[in-house]
Amino acid sequence: MKYFTIQELTASETARQLGIDNTPPPATIVALTMLTEQVLDPLREAWGSPIKVNSGYRCKRLNTAVHGAPCSQHLRGEAADITVGAPASNRLLLKLLRQLNLPVDQVIDEHGCQWLHVSHTSRRANRCQWLTR
Repeated sequence: MKYFTIQELTASETARQLGIDNTPPPATIVALTMLTEQVLDPLREAWGSPIKVNSGYRCKRLNTAVHGAPCSQHLRGEAADITVGAPASNRLLLKLLRQLNLPVDQVIDEHGCQWLHVSHTSRRANRCQWLTR
């Protein structure tokens, strides 16, 4: 993990405010490491400047608190919501992500590129889904 840490992939203001322990179990740390090494670090390297993680791993209680999907990949440490700032910049990041052809499971342009949801899994073949919400 060159550009990201487990701490930033598990940090949550909501968890802090609600007193939720968002410490990932060992298997989830493995998944977060794979997500970072396979997708996030290569994307950051190509982007050339920092990428902020808005949300990474979420324990079940935290996922419920933020109204995450019940089967969210965030629960397994397979997903991160990222941004480089404004939607226009996030659109450029999305374009770069497509060009890099990284092993993504899902990439979701969230709410007009307010942020990007990116995921990677080792449990099955990555679906390479590109979605807009």
